[in-house]
Amino acid sequence: MSQRAAQAARLFTPAARLAGVASTLVLAACAAPSAPPLPSLALDPDRIAVAGVSSGAYQATQVHLAFSDRLRGAVLVAGGPYGCAGGQLDTALGPCMKAEPFTPDPARLAGKVRERAEAGDLAPLAGLAGDRVLALHGRDDGTVAEGVSRASLGVYEQLVPQVPDLALRWDGAREFGHVMPTAASGVDCRAGGAPHLGACGFDAAGEALAWLYGPSAAPGVATGELRVFDQTPYVPAAGDPLLADRGWLYVPAACAAGETCGAVVVFHGCEQDIGRLGDRFARESGFNRWADVMRLVVLYPQARSSYLPLNPKACWDWWGYTGPDYDTRRGLQLRWLASAMAALGAPLE
Repeated sequence: MSQRAAQAARLFTPAARLAGVASTLVLAACAAPSAPPLPSLALDPDRIAVAGVSSGAYQATQVHLAFSDRLRGAVLVAGGPYGCAGGQLDTALGPCMKAEPFTPDPARLAGKVRERAEAGDLAPLAGLAGDRVLALHGRDDGTVAEGVSRASLGVYEQLVPQVPDLALRWDGAREFGHVMPTAASGVDCRAGGAPHLGACGFDAAGEALAWLYGPSAAPGVATGELRVFDQTPYVPAAGDPLLADRGWLYVPAACAAGETCGAVVVFHGCEQDIGRLGDRFARESGFNRWADVMRLVVLYPQARSSYLPLNPKACWDWWGYTGPDYDTRRGLQLRWLASAMAALGAPLE
């Protein structure tokens, strides 16, 4: 067996196969009645941002660099740098997760960003002007190495000479594992494990939104509406982005009533998709109660499990399973997002 095949096989475990079957059954059970499309809301184009955890952090940095001229920043929880995998699964599983046999090189990857920006595959570097990027990593994370997370911010640091007002922050001193840290929801913060939400006494969502949008009044209980929506109308005609049929949208009452609001797109991590967790990630990750006081709509897109191509854990595409353009504006998942955001009222293109 080749090294690539052996590494891929580690993803294709009996547990993963059973999870995939369960995911399919849950989605089938949710198939009726049909979900509505996204509503058209009054959104402030200057208050649109992205965030993500694990594979969702990889997706967030891909989206940010592809559409930075329409976004104000990104929060990356336990993810790695743009372009790290280079379309290779073995690279994704080694250097881009474990920093083995080498740590990703931010200077080389920043060079790739410059080249792609000049070619129009990403937004012009000038689109990063005034943006804010936070990289958050737990000291007990045994899934993604600290050096990989540092490299995610390191790529942006390499771009600072061309974008001097880019605001960057590294937060890596907190004790938590490979989880989305919450104030009280989830499993043991340091040990981690499914559903990869950690009861850490640390509200990472609040920290993320304060970095992106500035401080706000303390939140209470989320009083807006978490809506299911149909993801299929936004699928590009050219191919399958391998997304679930349904996604989640949180709408504060003020935004539903017609007030102008901002929006943050939050990408779940592997094994946190709707097929496994239903609405748990959207309800318990901590963003919704802050969204009420900060006047933010929260979009939670949902990936889906597959075996051909190999993605049994419903990770976002950061190694190329949807095609060679996966991390550019032409990528199927990024094109899906652009279409969905246009429908919502915040065009990315």
